[in-house]
Amino acid sequence: MKFITGALAVLAMLLAGACGDVYYTMDDFSSVKKIDTHVHLNAESPALAELAKEDNFRMLTVNVDVPRETLTNQKKFALLQIEQNPDQVDFLTAFTLVKWDSANWSAQIIEQLASDFAAGALGIKLWKNIGMVYKDSADQFIMVDNPAFDPIIKYVIQQDKTVFAHIGEPKNCWLPLDQMTVNNDRNYFRDHPEYHMFLHPENPSYEDIINARDRFVEKHPDMRFVAAHLGSLEWDVDELAKRLDRFPNMAADVAARIPHLQFQSKANREKVRSFLIKYQDRILYATDGGISTSSDPENAKASMHKTWMDDWKYFVTDEMMTVDEVDGEFQGLKLPRQVVDKLYRQNALRWFKMEE
Repeated sequence: MKFITGALAVLAMLLAGACGDVYYTMDDFSSVKKIDTHVHLNAESPALAELAKEDNFRMLTVNVDVPRETLTNQKKFALLQIEQNPDQVDFLTAFTLVKWDSANWSAQIIEQLASDFAAGALGIKLWKNIGMVYKDSADQFIMVDNPAFDPIIKYVIQQDKTVFAHIGEPKNCWLPLDQMTVNNDRNYFRDHPEYHMFLHPENPSYEDIINARDRFVEKHPDMRFVAAHLGSLEWDVDELAKRLDRFPNMAADVAARIPHLQFQSKANREKVRSFLIKYQDRILYATDGGISTSSDPENAKASMHKTWMDDWKYFVTDEMMTVDEVDGEFQGLKLPRQVVDKLYRQNALRWFKMEE
């Protein structure tokens, strides 16, 4: 009788799993293959790659046209990280607009990209200095839909590589510090006033930058496009949904914008959860974490592990949570297992053409 009762219980569990959603738990974290599609490994230290092995992660390190680290050094670090841990690291390249007004600028960039793609780069990164910093010889801001980018984008498409773009900033960037919705934005723009557009009303508006980005995507329908940071539409999942509906060649990562999803979860958890389920093929997990030559490796590992664990908790459980970035409590989304698998791995393989 006990055997029959036990067998019926097992059968009931199997039927329940076949008829409904299946979910991960916190205990599944290290056993599930995952990809963080947006990190910055700008150091020789293999600390984060070693952590990635422990936590069952693969990482896409992203080169960026930033003033604090040369592109040459970033590529050097990326290739070193790949050499040390080929199963844990891939990379994206980037280019500078410094010689924008020269007659052969685009040809020089294409020549550089050819070399970077031959070295294994999966695509390119465009950064927020397009639309917010760089100006042409006429003192006009260079926007991402400028035709001068077209030959470069055409080349990237021909090479079957991905265009990854951080264009614009959170909408909070155009607000006073005390009106911002999440603490990490408030802290960042307090520390980086050069990028706090509320202080620079002479610069392009939020709408100007987003509209230019939308025109850029629209005129390159064959481009495989991943918009970093929830496409700078982090403030409302409905706004991102409009773009995903409009542009079938567009996906978005959640790097450094999960607190914005958590902030929205406080008011309407089901709206956020339904968005991620509906667009489960278009959203990629990412953190924007990393390590530099000035980082303490152990601190970098601890910080990244905490971020990965907190994010996993938010996506796979329905527990009440608090994080430093968001004031107040919110509930985890408890996404179905198939959605989590896409968010954390399958979408990265598809949108960045990563090898299994």
